[in-house]
Amino acid sequence: MKLKVIVHEAEEGGYWAEVPAIPGCVTQGESFDELLGNIYEAVEGCLSVDVQDINLSENDKVLEIAV
Repeated sequence: MKLKVIVHEAEEGGYWAEVPAIPGCVTQGESFDELLGNIYEAVEGCLSVDVQDINLSENDKVLEIAV
């Protein structure tokens, strides 16, 4: 899966980024390299959902896929 990330220079220094395809998925970093690492963490955190919060019947199946 490929996601577009919009990178902004922060007024106070450093960078911040947002992932338009995932509402609320934003992160920041003091350097561009730090920002890149933080983007991966932010996307993973935004996409992880605890199955315990979803109502499942006994006929439902939970799959974990990699994209």
